[in-house]
Amino acid sequence: MKSGPWHIVISMSRKWKDFWLAIGLSILAAFIFFFTAKATMHDFDYTGRIASALLHGHLGLDKRPGSWLNELVPFEGKYYSVFPLGAVLSVLPVALLQQAGWIHSFPAQVLTALIAGLCVFFFFGLSSVGTKSIARRIVLALFPIFGTWTWCNLGFGGSWQLALGFALLGEVGALYFTLIQPCPFVAGAFFALAFGNRTELILVLPIFLYLWFTIPDGNEPIRLSTIGQRLRKKAPNLISFMVLPVTLGILTAEYNFARFHSIFDFGYARIPRVLQEPWYQHGLFSLHAIPGNMHHMLFKGYGDVLSAFPYIQPYGFGCSIFLASPFLFLLFREGGKYKIVAWIAIGLLTAALWCHGNPGGWQFSYRYATILLPWMFLVLTGNGPAKFSANEFFLFIVSVAINAIATYQFLWTNRIHP
Repeated sequence: MKSGPWHIVISMSRKWKDFWLAIGLSILAAFIFFFTAKATMHDFDYTGRIASALLHGHLGLDKRPGSWLNELVPFEGKYYSVFPLGAVLSVLPVALLQQAGWIHSFPAQVLTALIAGLCVFFFFGLSSVGTKSIARRIVLALFPIFGTWTWCNLGFGGSWQLALGFALLGEVGALYFTLIQPCPFVAGAFFALAFGNRTELILVLPIFLYLWFTIPDGNEPIRLSTIGQRLRKKAPNLISFMVLPVTLGILTAEYNFARFHSIFDFGYARIPRVLQEPWYQHGLFSLHAIPGNMHHMLFKGYGDVLSAFPYIQPYGFGCSIFLASPFLFLLFREGGKYKIVAWIAIGLLTAALWCHGNPGGWQFSYRYATILLPWMFLVLTGNGPAKFSANEFFLFIVSVAINAIATYQFLWTNRIHP
């Protein structure tokens, strides 16, 4: 029998087992991340400083706090951050703790570890959409944090890296509360966290709306004659999902207008001399930037070859995501329940990233591709074998080793210089 009280008890027991396993795995991941990463860029706390200013009723700073914070934009007697409002609100709890006197310096190291741990928690839960093997789910959950460039880049702990980390957390949280534990309002809150930190993620909003339009009866064919009926049925969930993202969008428009007199002006082009940099000769976003970004993301090799361990030294301005994480070669296997929507999301976001003039600056691999990882994860968890395979184990170990070495070289040594 597949129904009845015993089946319900067993099902609930499995859910609680998964929950506590996810908790333990996320705590372990947070501790590992905290002690292996080193927030060498914690002084670049743009969002933290603006969050503190917000608590005092100011949108910017009265004076420039330091010459190293060169992305604070001078305008009409104030200094404004180019980070979107969502990125500032993400660290508002930190500003509150600082104002209360509980902490004094910006806790970048703690924040990065917290983001890493929470991402592992949600990745483990999300892995159940494609596999029941606990060993495979554990590996898949750890992979986006420790088997990719996320380990090194998030570990820097600057505002740029934290924004990508919060965006990653927002995406995977939104997917978890859409596909695993459907809760439209919470999923919408996580999506707001995601696109509030990386504005280009608004491109995948239609995909989330599609998922809410089709679940939980996603196996039923959608007919033109029933679209209206289905829309009426799904309207409460769609509205609940949209409440916080729409609210944040309106507040962001007002935030931009109050600072720069335009709802679409985030201030990046106002950074002194930024448009004089060679990669922005065609503007911040341009089709001319596509070949360079494509090369950095897919084809660019490592840096120097060393005569001693680890024999290869990464280039400080990027390399192919496949060289940084060979596990990603498994993306091209057949199968996967959500492969179509995942690849559409990857395509939309990649197109936006490739049009950005600067391919990422100081980084390991291609840091912007962090926002692709939840969608790559959906492909990987669905297109693999039922049980953990030897190929997956080998590629996972190699990927973790590559990123562990890169994290050590970038964050704990002086071997790699700009």
